[in-house]
Amino acid sequence: MHRFGYAQRPRYAALGLAAAFAVLALAGCSNSGTPAAASGGAGKTAAVKRHYGRIVFDPCTLSSAYAAGTIAAQCATFKVPENHAAPNGRTIDLHIAWLPPTDESAVDDDPVFFLAGGPGQAATESWPLVDGAFREVRKHRSIVLVDQRGTGRSTPLTCRDAAGDSDGSQSEQAMLDHSVAAVERCAKSLKVDARYFTTTDAIADLDLVRTAIGAAKIDLVGVSYGTRVAQQYAGRYPQHTRAVVLDGVAPNELVLGSEHARNLDSALAAQFKLCQQTPACRARFGGEPREQLRRLMARLQAAPVEVDYRDPSTGEQLREKVTSGHVAMLTRMFSYAPEAASLLPLMLNEADQGRYAPLMSLSKMLGNQLSEELNYGMQLSVTCAEDADLFVADPADADTVLGDAMTKVLQAQCKVWPTGQRPKDFHAPFASPLPVLLLSGELDPVTPPRYGEQVLKHLPNGRHLILRGQGHGALRIGCTPKLLGQFIETANAKQLDARCLDALGYVPPFVSFNGWEP
Repeated sequence: MHRFGYAQRPRYAALGLAAAFAVLALAGCSNSGTPAAASGGAGKTAAVKRHYGRIVFDPCTLSSAYAAGTIAAQCATFKVPENHAAPNGRTIDLHIAWLPPTDESAVDDDPVFFLAGGPGQAATESWPLVDGAFREVRKHRSIVLVDQRGTGRSTPLTCRDAAGDSDGSQSEQAMLDHSVAAVERCAKSLKVDARYFTTTDAIADLDLVRTAIGAAKIDLVGVSYGTRVAQQYAGRYPQHTRAVVLDGVAPNELVLGSEHARNLDSALAAQFKLCQQTPACRARFGGEPREQLRRLMARLQAAPVEVDYRDPSTGEQLREKVTSGHVAMLTRMFSYAPEAASLLPLMLNEADQGRYAPLMSLSKMLGNQLSEELNYGMQLSVTCAEDADLFVADPADADTVLGDAMTKVLQAQCKVWPTGQRPKDFHAPFASPLPVLLLSGELDPVTPPRYGEQVLKHLPNGRHLILRGQGHGALRIGCTPKLLGQFIETANAKQLDARCLDALGYVPPFVSFNGWEP
């Protein structure tokens, strides 16, 4: 799903569950205090409180360093039981943002709940990057953003100390011991019971919010890990679910983290094939970037190299060892989006020629963004309860970019993390007559199209759209926003005219920093 939460030897620095389900650019959210439009639109101001059902909201704004402008919203805090089996016990606060319809002259009763990825991202922080994809949906429907417990402002479980970097000087066992100790310290410092921060607890929260706002049924749009949340909610509360969108599908049956290494290598093979098929790329790089990557990582695994680079956050000149883990981090995260993946042959060639500074700066930038936006403690609460005991070693991981470090380290960390329980049928396939629209990118390195096909088998009213040449996350691509709006309006995936997606193509590989050749 490196530097997120587990010890790394050089080969594995900056690799982990968080990165597998993160988007390449992550959003930030601010409750700026600037008066927001009462209708959710920009321009008008209102300081009055608004009610949605029995929840009272105050004006707020959502913003992101990676998205232009701000989004007017209504924000509230909603108390839920920490342990749903003890409803009269200790409570925790959920942070909720509500975006009323932009045209309130004709409002549909069923709101849309947006479910963020991760595990560890917050819905309110991710929303600014996807808001444009919902322009049709927002006309007549409310959008409800619930920061899942453990993320955003909903009692976040950050555990930043558990996500330390390695300079490559420690042994693998020493780094593992350091990581486990950091996780144990974080667990002991918590003022809440991390056993109750699982997906099952989260869907119970969502239904309490649904009840409080007075919605008989809701629509669910889940991305990446959010597709697990959506399937679990729709399976547990089908009577309260109208329609479901799954973007970057993670099947219920999937053990999160168990196939990341192989999925990435499969995606890289397809992405690097574009270089082999492009004469300029083949002439410049020899047409074998995967072998170049393999040699580069082996060389850095054996001997990390001191490199001078510019800190992407401060502009300060720094000196540090570049390791095979930095290469793996950049390779993985760039593979999420085709525009970034098109740079990989060039970046790997630069590093192979001994010019490591650009790679180091970009790796640090991505690592800093991810560690700030993803709550590693929440990831552990989800993974330890739902997946870690099901990890099975696979020899096929040995020769991959990521290797088998992630599952080994997560298993070690879960031994010291407060671990909850999953329902016995948690990993049963999502089988439902509900209308479901599934979206996959052809070159997705995390949730490949075969996952969508697997889930579709149990959905008689489902439809799976595969976007040619695309990576992880489809909501904003091409005409997908139009199709999303039509599906939410009609709740009929089979009737969608998706021929507009045929216009999507492949991003050619860069052969120089001036861009790709025409």
